[in-house]
Amino acid sequence: MTEKKVEVNIPSNGESDRDLSIIKTVSQEELIPFLKAYAKDNPETIVKVITDKGSFTVELFAEPVLHRANFIRLAKIGYFDTTVFHRVDDNFVVQGGNSDRMGTYDFRNAVGNFLIPNEFTNRYKHDYGALSAAKYAEQNVSNASSPFEFFIVTKPDGAYHLDQDHTVFGRVIKGMDIVEQIDDLETDGSEWPLTNVGLDMKVIR
Repeated sequence: MTEKKVEVNIPSNGESDRDLSIIKTVSQEELIPFLKAYAKDNPETIVKVITDKGSFTVELFAEPVLHRANFIRLAKIGYFDTTVFHRVDDNFVVQGGNSDRMGTYDFRNAVGNFLIPNEFTNRYKHDYGALSAAKYAEQNVSNASSPFEFFIVTKPDGAYHLDQDHTVFGRVIKGMDIVEQIDDLETDGSEWPLTNVGLDMKVIR
């Protein structure tokens, strides 16, 4: 199961134009079988994250099958190209996968309105450099994950109070100094950086 990366055309008005019709919109009911099938056809675990500050590399764990497959899919179809690191809590986490751009909103609608069931495991903790899934409001009693947003732990001694609350599905294996540069960004009152740091994903292997 493969999907092409959405190509971007820049029309004369300067706004990006993406053909999102090539993306399969997935419902909550079909999510698990869809991602399990996608995981078999797309076994990659190494992704390079390219940002305005430089690049870093993450390794995705195979065991949280749904989270790995979802992240690889979004990277391959180009969703992350539309997003920024939209939250910085200094010496705690940097969070990416959202933006205030209409293109991000449209892309989310094309991908589907669903949550990923938590895949907690005692094997992976919120260590420094851990890659973990963000989630929506506190009423999310099942601790299901947002399919679109992720965060990286920047707290030197870890953020273990997040264990069994968010699903850890990878870790930074190269370029943590770049993540630290993002962590140092000045933010507004909502922890949104005053300077946008865009990102792109390149699936390596």
